[in-house]
Amino acid sequence: QVQLVESGGGLVQAGGSLRLSCVVSGRTLSGSVMGWFCQAPGKEREFVAAISWNGGRTAYADSVKERFTISRDNAKNTVYLQMNSLKPEDTAVYYCAARWGVIFTERSRYDYWGQGTQVTVSS
Repeated sequence: QVQLVESGGGLVQAGGSLRLSCVVSGRTLSGSVMGWFCQAPGKEREFVAAISWNGGRTAYADSVKERFTISRDNAKNTVYLQMNSLKPEDTAVYYCAARWGVIFTERSRYDYWGQGTQVTVSS
């Protein structure tokens, strides 16, 4: 059974930074694509970033480009989301997701999900 566990969320002031982590267990990460999604209250879960197995390809939502960076350490079975220059509109629950194959930005393409970690950005 594949399990994803996120951590690193919290409360931060606008302009601050957070680094989210997601540890994956239960299956080899070889060939996996890892993604981050977010869901604000009353809104649908939306794509934030994704990274290919070897880190050679990444994808970002326009709203986070040049502010967020996705990375992974396959030796540690961990994917990260470095969030800089945070804005109040970044407030959401952030979810880690996994799929095996090519990068997609649609949440329906991801097979495994974590429980989420809350990020709150105060103004």
